[in-house]
Amino acid sequence: MEKIKITIADSHFLSRKGLSVLLNENSDFIVLAEAISASDLVNQSRFYKPDLIIIDYTSLNFSIDSLQQIVKKYPNAKLLAITELRSNEIISKSLKTGVTSHLLKECDRDEIVEAIYKTAKGEKFMCGKIVNSILNNDAKTNRNTDYSCEGMNISDREIEIITLIAEGFSNKEVADKLFLSTHTVTTHRKNIMNKLGVNNTAGLVLFAVRENLVSPNHFLFSSETGS
Repeated sequence: MEKIKITIADSHFLSRKGLSVLLNENSDFIVLAEAISASDLVNQSRFYKPDLIIIDYTSLNFSIDSLQQIVKKYPNAKLLAITELRSNEIISKSLKTGVTSHLLKECDRDEIVEAIYKTAKGEKFMCGKIVNSILNNDAKTNRNTDYSCEGMNISDREIEIITLIAEGFSNKEVADKLFLSTHTVTTHRKNIMNKLGVNNTAGLVLFAVRENLVSPNHFLFSSETGS
C-alpha cells in the first residue's frame, strides 16, 4: 500500500505534536509538514503535495473563510477537520466549502485512524456527535447529551441512495437508477438509517437537506406542483 501523505494544520502546539506522534506510529502514514496558520499552509503548497490535510479551521490563525483558498491551493488533497464542537451553521459551511470528513478533538485514536483511511479514499467520515447535532439542529443541547462519538462512515454509494430517497424515489426506482436489486437498496437503506440513528424517511430527508444533498426548494416546488 502506498503511504498516505499528510499535512497537519493547527495553531495549537500540543494538538500538532499529539497528531504527529499518532501518525508516526502507523507505517501507512507519512507526515510531510505542519502548518501553524492558513497563510503558512497556503505557502507550503509550493513544496508539498499531501493526500490529506488534517485541519482545525477554528484554531488561531485559521478560519472557516480560509478553507476556500486552501481547497484551491490543494485541489487533490482531502480535508479532514478535527475541531471542538461548533454550531451546525459552521460545521455545515465547512462541509459545503470543501471539508470531506469531520471529527471532534474528543474522538479517540481508532476513530482518527479510520477517518484518515476513509477520507484519503474520498469517503465521508463523520463523528456521531456531529451527525446528531446536525440532525437535531441544536448543537448547544447536544453538548450536554450523551451521544456516542463513534464515527459514521458514509460511503459515496450511500450518499447516492440518501439523495434519491430524499428526492422522493421509491426503493425500486432507486434500484433501477443505480442498477441495483431492490433487496440491495433495502439493505443499504436499513444500514444508513442505523448509522444516522433515524427510523423513518423524514430523518433521511432532514439529513440530506442539512448536508446540502438536496435543496429545500425541491420540496417546496414539489408541494406546489401537487396542489
